[in-house]
Amino acid sequence: MITRRTTRQIHVGDVAIGGGAPITVQSMTNTDTSDVEATVAQIHGLEAAGCELIRVAVPGQEAATAIRAIRDRIRIPLIADIHFDSRLAVTAVENGAQAIRINPGNLGGPDKLQRVVDAARAHGVPIRVGVNSGSIEKDLLGQFGYPTPECPDALIESALRNVRMLEERKFFEIKISIKSSDTLTTIAGYRQLAERTDYPLHIGVTEAGGLIAGTVKSSVALGILLFEGIGDTFRISLTRDPVEEIRVGYELLRSLRIRERGPEMISCPTCGRTRIDLFPLAEEVERHLQTMETNLKVAVMGCVVNGPGEAREADIGIAGGHGVGIIFKKGEIFRKVPEAELLSVFLEELHKMEEERKRRDL
Repeated sequence: MITRRTTRQIHVGDVAIGGGAPITVQSMTNTDTSDVEATVAQIHGLEAAGCELIRVAVPGQEAATAIRAIRDRIRIPLIADIHFDSRLAVTAVENGAQAIRINPGNLGGPDKLQRVVDAARAHGVPIRVGVNSGSIEKDLLGQFGYPTPECPDALIESALRNVRMLEERKFFEIKISIKSSDTLTTIAGYRQLAERTDYPLHIGVTEAGGLIAGTVKSSVALGILLFEGIGDTFRISLTRDPVEEIRVGYELLRSLRIRERGPEMISCPTCGRTRIDLFPLAEEVERHLQTMETNLKVAVMGCVVNGPGEAREADIGIAGGHGVGIIFKKGEIFRKVPEAELLSVFLEELHKMEEERKRRDL
């Protein structure tokens, strides 16, 4: 049983972070934020996949002012990611950003930071203090050295120093992140930070890599931290379509039995008995499941001989071979279908089952 760390609670729009609220899954767009159409389209895809918070890069004034048009067309809260320029932070807040990610120490001095804090307070916008291994102050690097698993102190002290800058201005609507690209440094850093503050924590491994490497590194670090009760919101950072980040994020939560969203898919790794092109079939089913919310167990198996038996616990599944496939429910064959029609017929049956489950749960 996982016991969550007790933290303060903040709100990003209508989404609660910390204080016992569900752990939220978020992502970041990779579009040019000033391109409203492209950014909104990408966010709509992320919403369909279950993304609960979205962050956009704000490198200039055009991007900052575009936030209003973007926010008006999306459902989930929008966070503005700011580096160095306090004016962009203020403009983003005034144009409807529901949270901002900054490093208070690199905004150009106390007066500029004060203007950002004043704007955030006036609009009820929380601030994420975001520190990573590349943004640590030189004096802290001199004192503690570059962050390592054995000594992540520079990351922690930098984050707490930046938090104090906000606290000195009587601003406490804060969440903190201390990201490293190293898995063990991430784990060690967040463990120590969690002992020193009760602010909610955004956890993640930065610059984790592509689909395989990034998923493994992020799942190891975040899986350990979440199992220990550390973390209130997170992003799986992948060099990939951001929708993949959401897919990995929910599978991580499901594997720890923290949260479940939508169907769970089980599929066989294939063997010499497989007589169907299973890989694209499994990919297509998995992609489709991302748009569903009902908690079903769905199986995609490689052979009609062992498939239904091995996946007997699945609510519905398919197995194929020699030009024909079967659809089975709870281990019992429900229907035989020509292989060419297998996917379309299966998706039709899947949606019927989802509708029946929804009606039953009303």
